[in-house]
Amino acid sequence: MEDFWNNRYKEKEFAYGTSPNVFFKNTINKLNLDGTLLLPAEGEGRNAVYAAKKGLNVLAFDISEEGRNKAVELARSEDVKIEYKVGELNQLDLKKNSFDALALIYAHFAANEKEQLHKDLAELIKPNGYLILEGFSVNNLELREKNPKVGGPANRDMLYSKQEIKDTFNNFEIIEL
Repeated sequence: MEDFWNNRYKEKEFAYGTSPNVFFKNTINKLNLDGTLLLPAEGEGRNAVYAAKKGLNVLAFDISEEGRNKAVELARSEDVKIEYKVGELNQLDLKKNSFDALALIYAHFAANEKEQLHKDLAELIKPNGYLILEGFSVNNLELREKNPKVGGPANRDMLYSKQEIKDTFNNFEIIEL
């Protein structure tokens, strides 16, 4: 997967643009978050930079060195600071209960890793902290069949269902699902 994402992000143009994800932006604004934010699978940094502009202390990570390079440059051009690491969660030294919020924005993981990875990420959030998640639903496969240009993983096991989210993040109060 590293090669896939490095190839995707090595182009001069940003693969997903430089504006933040709309759901992420609206949620950050609605919750009026402050403190620390963890952004796994952050890619080229558009959400990290937006959060930093809102005053959050941001730690982002991704497996792509090319994504990190673009994120750091984007932060520099927007005159904000973000911390950005390259690697997988198990390679990083992150402490439990150390982030006020965690945002998984279209962060899809291999089926054999997903549940444990989500639980490990959830443990990094402070009590009464927030989890912001937007991803492709299992219903996305039907949309992909009708229109091959529709994005998202083709592997059903990498997609989300409402029940899976409720089960995996059962220690959280759901505000919106």
